Amino acid sequence: MADMIRPILIHPDPRLKKLCDPVAEITPEIRQLAADMLETMYDAPGIGLAAPQVGVTKRIIVMDCIKDGEPEPMALVNPEVIWASEDLSTYEEGCLSIPDQYADVKRPAEVKVRWLGLDGEVQERQFAGLWATCVQHEIDHLDGKLFIDYLGPLKRQMITRKMEKLKRERARG
Repeated sequence: MADMIRPILIHPDPRLKKLCDPVAEITPEIRQLAADMLETMYDAPGIGLAAPQVGVTKRIIVMDCIKDGEPEPMALVNPEVIWASEDLSTYEEGCLSIPDQYADVKRPAEVKVRWLGLDGEVQERQFAGLWATCVQHEIDHLDGKLFIDYLGPLKRQMITRKMEKLKRERARG
């Protein structure tokens, strides 16, 4: 089956606030979902995408933070942060579910993550820099949390109103 670009949900959508279910086993459907998510992410274009953003409440994220050079696509099933540095870093974050909106978010500068690979093997890796920010941002999605949840209420409301307007405009399209 060919990889398919899936529609990305736009905030506010109740499915983006749901806690996602762990994946019980790596099936052909899960591998296809990961392939579709990578295709969707590259098409958007973005550096990360979580399953709830394409309407699937499963604990799967994909990411590739290589801007120039050989792509390094990753699919992480049931990812969890098992260590985080005390050092924090601030990145201007954006989200494919909140198009054209960016804000500074402070997160641990480095994290160690454990996940299940599409081969069914448990993997661990320490991420730093943009990769660390991206993996934490995507794991947040699996817990129903968006980057704007780190912002103050006024900024969050302003962005939410812009997204509601965008959705109305697209619906009229």
